[in-house]
Amino acid sequence: MSLDALAREHANRAGADTTGRSSATVFGGHERVLRQTLIALAAGRSMSEHENPGEATLFVLRGRVRLIADDDVWDGRSGDLIVIPDARHSLEAVEDSVVLLTVAKI
Repeated sequence: MSLDALAREHANRAGADTTGRSSATVFGGHERVLRQTLIALAAGRSMSEHENPGEATLFVLRGRVRLIADDDVWDGRSGDLIVIPDARHSLEAVEDSVVLLTVAKI
């Protein structure tokens, strides 16, 4: 599997979709402990505030994103790894972005 090819495909889908989003499960699923999801967001789009699904990291494959939890803000760009806090949080795309979300459900 090529994450680069998958990122390119979903970045194109996100850009063409009215929601500005596209995603695909890369590994696992709701019935597994480990789950990896590729998420593409068009610039200016976001994932609204939501609960942390378990221990999680966000690897930025392309673009720039901002993770917000309460008063804490983390900026990430291509190649950065962000540890998602155990708190409600949101994700914003500062520019067209693709991230790999890895979750281990507790």
